[in-house]
Amino acid sequence: MGTKADTRDTSKGPLPNIEDRSPPPEFEVVVKDENTYSYSDSRKMGVTGAVFLILNKMIGTGIFSTPSGIFAATGSVGVSIVLWIIGGIITFAGLSVFLEFGLAIPISGGEKNYLERVYRRPKYMATCILAAQMILLGFSSGNSLAFGRYILYAAGRDSQNNGWAARGIGIACITFACTLHSLLPKWGIRLSNMLGIFKVFILLFIVFSGFAALAGHRKVPNPHNFDNSFRLEVGDGYGGGGVYAYSTALLRIVYSYKGWENANYVMSELKNPRKTLTIAAPLAIGGVTILYVLANVAYFAAISKEDLAHSEVIVAGIFFRNMFGDSAAVKSLPVFVALSNMGNVLAVSFAHARLNQEFAKEGLLPFSRFWASNKPLNAPTTALFLHWLVTVIILVAPPAGPAYNFIVDLYTYPGAWINGFVTAGLIYLHYKKSERWTSPWHTYLPVAVLYLLAMVFLAVVPFIPPDGDWNAEGYPYYVFPVVGVGVLLLGVFYWVCWTKIWPKIGGYKIVAERHIAEDGVEVVRYVKVGNKVK
Repeated sequence: MGTKADTRDTSKGPLPNIEDRSPPPEFEVVVKDENTYSYSDSRKMGVTGAVFLILNKMIGTGIFSTPSGIFAATGSVGVSIVLWIIGGIITFAGLSVFLEFGLAIPISGGEKNYLERVYRRPKYMATCILAAQMILLGFSSGNSLAFGRYILYAAGRDSQNNGWAARGIGIACITFACTLHSLLPKWGIRLSNMLGIFKVFILLFIVFSGFAALAGHRKVPNPHNFDNSFRLEVGDGYGGGGVYAYSTALLRIVYSYKGWENANYVMSELKNPRKTLTIAAPLAIGGVTILYVLANVAYFAAISKEDLAHSEVIVAGIFFRNMFGDSAAVKSLPVFVALSNMGNVLAVSFAHARLNQEFAKEGLLPFSRFWASNKPLNAPTTALFLHWLVTVIILVAPPAGPAYNFIVDLYTYPGAWINGFVTAGLIYLHYKKSERWTSPWHTYLPVAVLYLLAMVFLAVVPFIPPDGDWNAEGYPYYVFPVVGVGVLLLGVFYWVCWTKIWPKIGGYKIVAERHIAEDGVEVVRYVKVGNKVK
């Protein structure tokens, strides 16, 4: 093992990814291959880069699009705004959990490392479940689709009736992002940061325009949405309230806040990772929460309830039209929102490709050496291709009508299960003295329990039939939770094949041996071991 791994404080227990992977005695080494991973300081991010990495993933499609689905599900202006505030509180609770894990295990991988630290038996099962979720459902399809729809809206075309055109533009968006990160890694980060600054200004523009709308400066009549704001709207296009509607709305709000954990995935590429994460994550999330709540107030100040409930992805586009009219300059504003969506795609593809690469480094994937490669330009090109491939498949697979909401629900739902298990694991570490768990950050029990209960609620309630139409979204209510749980169970099935069936059939298996040298260089050796000849 590497000297650094041997000299680090082990009071926390064994670190994931740096454990003994020697072949078992009944096997013999057949082939060895080695990959080395080293990033210069110029490639690593400080506090500013980490803030915008988080901002870019959080501020994407969500705040410019999902308010429509939130209001349609709840049917209440007041309830919608309260749910956005609750979403911010839940996000901060989740951040506390991830800060404690991230500061104790400051290496790339996020939930992968945290699950491995807690759920050690059966070995690799938790990692395989997470890999199934992240690889198959960790896509950029929602923001890529929104990018296409806003481009069409700016061009004066009906984005909802040109669904396939929007998807084609979305494919071009994800292709550009993955290609840039592959060929020009530094420029991918720089462009992502620039778009991060840009999207904050867009949100601020919406917020201050909302203040103007409240003062009566708009091109449309006052929608009076704040008169009896907790009144429940019922009828066509509304969820009618109820537990199912509120849980679906909260799930979509969780999607809009998604990205707060983005820096945890790339800890190895942060300068002074513990200090950087502690400063950057709360700063980014606090700012986003305030902007989200105020942006929703702005939408309700300028858009009628009927238009808002049926606007789907183009909420911000309708807001600009109602505030400033139909001039050519105003029609160009949705392009800025589209660029914000592209910033999110750049951030997600950057982080998720590295997580895919971490799975490959473990030897979890077929052809792991290929997917873990940093060739030819010291960037995870093959892992980016895997992210691109899944994103394109999800873009073209759903039916044209309900594509966006379906993608949002499918992307978010399995994460509730994963984050619930991560939080339960942290509670276990706190109260199992034999685990010897220590971290520079401590999450108090009420905070952990709050986040755990929220994740359990989001995981269970979507299975409860709604009071109204079971196909109100254009597809049966149970489709996305069934598919989400099915993907997690697929991870269990893969674990059985990878650890039990394939080694017996082939007579060999691949073992990944990892260590970190004194200079911080990570080395992964893939050892192909086969049955000894008797």
